[in-house]
Amino acid sequence: MSEALSVTGITRSFFGVAALNGVGFSVPQGSITGLIGPNGAGKSTLLNVVSGLITPDQGEVRFMGETVTREKPHKLAARGLTRTFQVARGFPKMSVFQHLMLYGPRQPGESLWQAPMWGAAARRREEELAERAIGIAQRLRLSHVIDNPVTELSGGQKKLVEIGRTLMAEPRMILLDEPMAGVNPSLTAEIASHLVSLNAEGITLCLIEHDMALIRQLCSYVVVMAQGRTLVTGSFDEVVENSEVQEAYLGRRY
Repeated sequence: MSEALSVTGITRSFFGVAALNGVGFSVPQGSITGLIGPNGAGKSTLLNVVSGLITPDQGEVRFMGETVTREKPHKLAARGLTRTFQVARGFPKMSVFQHLMLYGPRQPGESLWQAPMWGAAARRREEELAERAIGIAQRLRLSHVIDNPVTELSGGQKKLVEIGRTLMAEPRMILLDEPMAGVNPSLTAEIASHLVSLNAEGITLCLIEHDMALIRQLCSYVVVMAQGRTLVTGSFDEVVENSEVQEAYLGRRY
């Protein structure tokens, strides 16, 4: 199976303390890959490196066979690599619909030279994006709150908006940082169902998650990190049977 994403020898230190120390693994194209490990293992820092939010000290990131190390987040999104955040982000005074529209690609108004020339083509693109935003809201069961400010949403609904924003960018791969954290069980099951559906449509997913039952349910491939390093990779059953994983993350009695 070809690789959607590969990271090799990624290191990153903050004020002399190593957060990542030679991380390396691959995400198979078309998979749902779980990224697990104890708190402080470097998982979120790694996602920040891969998504272009911070630059690595050393190492290489490749996406769909091309080197993208140190590329800016908006350029990675244009390539089809998008992400969600552990803490849902947004603009308090903007509605769900406005948040979705914000992430629509190829908007004519984004260019200074195009903005004054708001013609028929630009209006058509705006209509296309609006239609897409409405469709995504329907898919994620957010239609009833599409005009509400994000501040009025529940924690789970905010997580769904995060996923919706990535979908507006027409992704080939989505990085998800604890998409079910702090979400009630019924909505957790709904989000899991959405992820399975997106993967079935050909979108590669890589998610950080602490709930082992969800990792077992969703992920065909698992990467375990500890102390800023890649500890082991494999199927769920393979990694949980690994003695190093049991000691570092799950506990020997697991």
